[in-house]
Amino acid sequence: MSKIEDIVDALENKISKILHKQEVLKQTNANLSSQLAEQQEKLLEQQEEISSWIEKHETLKIANSMLGSDENKRETKLKINAIIRDIDHCIGQLSE
Repeated sequence: MSKIEDIVDALENKISKILHKQEVLKQTNANLSSQLAEQQEKLLEQQEEISSWIEKHETLKIANSMLGSDENKRETKLKINAIIRDIDHCIGQLSE
């Protein structure tokens, strides 16, 4: 009988250890999920900031070329022509 009790005790100990490990893993998983969500949010913020800086850079390039810089003159002329076409189109629609 003693042998069966020892086996049952050993099984209970192993099950207890497994349940404890499972609980620890659940907590670790929850922590990692939380960290992942935080990092994803931070990444989105950084991507928005990068987009903002890219837009500012483009604006500065255009302003620079308007001030006489030869580097981006062609791009600025194209941009101005596109704006003029948009304005002409709007005027055409208003006069109809």
